[in-house]
Amino acid sequence: MSKHQIGYTVFGAFTLLYVYGYIVNGWSLLYYLSFFVLWFLLVVYGSFFIRSNYHLKAISKVKTQDNFVAITFDDGPTEYTEKVLDLLKKEHHKATFFCVGSRIENNPELTQRIISEHHLIGNHTYSHSKQMGFKSTKGVIEELSQTDQIIKSFTGAFPKYFRPPFGVTNPNIMRAIRKTKHKVIGWNIRSLDTVIEDEEKIFLRIKRQLKPGSIILLHDTSDKSIRVLERLLLYLNEINYRSITVEDLIKLES
Repeated sequence: MSKHQIGYTVFGAFTLLYVYGYIVNGWSLLYYLSFFVLWFLLVVYGSFFIRSNYHLKAISKVKTQDNFVAITFDDGPTEYTEKVLDLLKKEHHKATFFCVGSRIENNPELTQRIISEHHLIGNHTYSHSKQMGFKSTKGVIEELSQTDQIIKSFTGAFPKYFRPPFGVTNPNIMRAIRKTKHKVIGWNIRSLDTVIEDEEKIFLRIKRQLKPGSIILLHDTSDKSIRVLERLLLYLNEINYRSITVEDLIKLES
């Protein structure tokens, strides 16, 4: 039973208890409203913070003593992906790209380069719609299946890994994943490179949280992120860390 199912069960049990208490003992409505607010806040937290594993299980870090991490990029491929690949090649690191299906179609050569240079491609839906959190289970499955087919046309195999846009999860996404059998990948270091403007703050945010087995979230969507990546790769080299694909990092689980 998932955490969200436990939450609904507890909420349902409390509702029944409250009804009994209201009828027999005249409990105040404030009791029920207070519990409802707490439950609602828990659902919101669980939906927007993928590491909570509230709706579904996501791999957000790996337990290992070895100096390996996984740098991941969301929302590509874009015009900036080539610069990312150049840096990774220059500094001899590997990464995982959670790609949007429609952008793969628009950037087939970059997609092929990601594959030929032995990086990993994961599913990041077809449209990366802001409405993804409101789609039905069928709608989510269609997004995933369409992107799976596109990725398979490049790699010859369906991708194993999926990251939901914005890290948002809900029961419909949970049911879709049960159907498609993807493994969900989160992160334990969110760079906030799409929000923070100061490159120094972004780099220090990553550096401060870095440890063996970390999964780092970046985006191949801006020059700012490229400059942060360059500093990060040099820092990893300096402290004798290596970035590998999510799949290879999972194999190190101790």
